[in-house]
Amino acid sequence: MATRQLQTPIFPRWTGAAARLVAASEMRLERERERIALWLPVALGAGIASWLALPTAMHWTGLLLLLAAGVLLGLATGWHRRLGRMVAIGCLTMALGVFLVWGRALWVAAPVLAQPVVTSFSAKVERVEPLPARDQVRLILRPLARSDLPPRLRLTLRRAQDAGIVAGERIGVRARLMPPPTASLPGGYDFARRAWFDGIGAVGTVLGDVARSPRAGTEEKPLRARLSAHVQAQLPGSAGGIAAALASGDRGGIADADAEAMRRSGLAHLLAISGLHVTAVVGFTMLVLLRLLALSPRLALTGQVMVLAAAGAALAGVGYTWLTGAAVPTVRSCIAALLILVALQLGREAVTLRLVAAGAMIVMLWRPESLAGPSFQMSFAAVAAIVALHENSRMRAFLARREEARARRFVRGVVALFLTGLVIEITLAPIALFHFHKAGLYGALANVVAIPLTTFVIMPAEAAALLLDSVGLGAPFWWVTGNALDLLIALAHRVADTPGAVATLPVFPPWAFGVTVVGGLWILLWSGRMRWAGLGPALAGMAILAWQPSPDVLVTGDGRHVAAATGDGGYAMLRARAGDYVRQSMAEAAGIDAPLAALADLDHVECNVDFCRWTQRGRVILAAYGRDRVAGADMAAACAAADVVIADRWLPRECVARWMTIDRDSLAATGGLALYLDEPPRAVTALRSGDEHPWRRPQQLSGNDEAIPTAVPAQ
Repeated sequence: MATRQLQTPIFPRWTGAAARLVAASEMRLERERERIALWLPVALGAGIASWLALPTAMHWTGLLLLLAAGVLLGLATGWHRRLGRMVAIGCLTMALGVFLVWGRALWVAAPVLAQPVVTSFSAKVERVEPLPARDQVRLILRPLARSDLPPRLRLTLRRAQDAGIVAGERIGVRARLMPPPTASLPGGYDFARRAWFDGIGAVGTVLGDVARSPRAGTEEKPLRARLSAHVQAQLPGSAGGIAAALASGDRGGIADADAEAMRRSGLAHLLAISGLHVTAVVGFTMLVLLRLLALSPRLALTGQVMVLAAAGAALAGVGYTWLTGAAVPTVRSCIAALLILVALQLGREAVTLRLVAAGAMIVMLWRPESLAGPSFQMSFAAVAAIVALHENSRMRAFLARREEARARRFVRGVVALFLTGLVIEITLAPIALFHFHKAGLYGALANVVAIPLTTFVIMPAEAAALLLDSVGLGAPFWWVTGNALDLLIALAHRVADTPGAVATLPVFPPWAFGVTVVGGLWILLWSGRMRWAGLGPALAGMAILAWQPSPDVLVTGDGRHVAAATGDGGYAMLRARAGDYVRQSMAEAAGIDAPLAALADLDHVECNVDFCRWTQRGRVILAAYGRDRVAGADMAAACAAADVVIADRWLPRECVARWMTIDRDSLAATGGLALYLDEPPRAVTALRSGDEHPWRRPQQLSGNDEAIPTAVPAQ
């Protein structure tokens, strides 16, 4: 007897479409089954990024509930289906990311200084970071017997005040301290967040001399500091600074002009110890050990040469990572190198996207907050792009070994290097534009010369020079290293000074950056035709970036510095004597690569000793210029006639602008501002209202208790 349905389906058309969609997804995922695991670190990172982006505990809790619902939806779809398992495990991993970064933020919680203060105290030196190019030294200190100060401070002093301070020493200082600064402008660098995870509760500068104990100066400096000092003694100037960066990770000896040229030319990655440097150290060590160990017939015949060489290379990689400070790119590269060595011993393919994914997972589990930094994003994006490119069948065919003349093989290698550099530049451009508001355009060409020069000339010559210095024979190799570094610096300046070398754009909206990243990851992690579906989001995010308007007025978080668009593509500043850091921050937020003029020099700007006033896009702007007190009754009429009033002090109640009044009270809540004076006008703030992240509402200390004498450091 034929069967029939006992119940009528609800919405049969929709349920049939859903079933067909699930079936089609299963077929797609079956073809991509080897790549599904690559999305685990993406899910973990999405949870971390969501916690950082959402402002309040209510949002974080709501996200966790949504993810729990996603897990249940995946289970309801069916654990036997790839789609169901992918949804359930993905939501669970994303929830793990939320818990991970939330828990770490609470774990590292430490008090923060409430307001600027000048005080004297004794402290133990935890770390010394020389900055010879700026004639400065940076100290990480732990105050002694001062419960009113944060447990960890960062101070800067001049080289003349240093007198050879070393880690572990106890000193007495008088310093001007302030809370870790937040981003001064929308889209700027938020040092307060990084300081929170580093446990730094205040920053400042040393005033006067440093008091030291009678035993000071007898301690031996750490190996990293001694190595850096030795390198810079052999090679003066920025060449020595770059050589020290390659040897110990210390970049303080590189002049600001040369460091900026390296950034503009797309060569700044050579200054950060990452995959290129760790690979060179591990590869060179393994090559030397293979040759030396093969001289032993016993080891060669028992097949132990490769195992011992890999073990020695691993130790060299770990030692190099420790010596250079164990920064995120270095740790990531060291992990990748160790995984490659393990894969070689197991007879597996060494360089794959799974290795990159494993490295990303380990770093995020170790330091989840590193996801928000440009170092993590750029290093992993670059490596993923390189591996994805070289996994492509056409690229494999192009690079396959064949019988051909050496000249053709050399040209093929140069073309492959150029293509790799081009793919890296395209991949890193959105990240650079989001964090730094600028990206180099000629980096692919510059790296064709710079990478081989660094890998095959500079690093081997420097390693030989350091090795032979033990017997006094390193001078010839230092000569080679110095000349090669001078060539690298000249190349950086040449490329950086080329017209159009740098693309600059204003603030990149975070949501548009997220859309671009999702599209890019889709292209990198999937294979076949499925990957090209990511072009839509990637291009949409970049289009939003390209069409992003420049702000009409920029106001820093303290209200002292104001920059206004001049109509010819440039900007002019209220205070012409602002420092280089402020000018650079203003230029980056505005998306320009040109000097900033002075507002007072413009014809349409009227200034007196107290205020400057000008009209911009039909709106009158009044900005406080002087420091003298002005009575509220005298200001009332001028404020009422202005659309925007800006001051770095408290304004009287009588001062009310037609659209926005900006003073110390309002800036405490908004931070820096970017004003767009179109119709209707709008303001973008650096701080979000109601933000409940721990570094926005920390436990605060006064820093006013100076009961502890510091004429002699505490013993």
